[in-house]
Amino acid sequence: MNLAYTIYQRSLNLSESNARQVLNFIEFLEQRYPSNKSNVDTEAFLASIAGGLSDDFPGDINDDDLGVDVPRKSLD
Repeated sequence: MNLAYTIYQRSLNLSESNARQVLNFIEFLEQRYPSNKSNVDTEAFLASIAGGLSDDFPGDINDDDLGVDVPRKSLD
């Protein structure tokens, strides 16, 4: 018996309301973590996250944006 069938069998024991919640959660997971089986390509992914960075990224990064390096302690 595979996992999908086990989930199906267990869902038969749920109330309609709880089964709807399970289905909503599965749909959330499908959107959040697309499987390799879906036709999600790189351009579609980039389009979905577009606008999250400034227009001139990475050109707007300067030394003030970078952290200060701390010397490591000697292991000797």
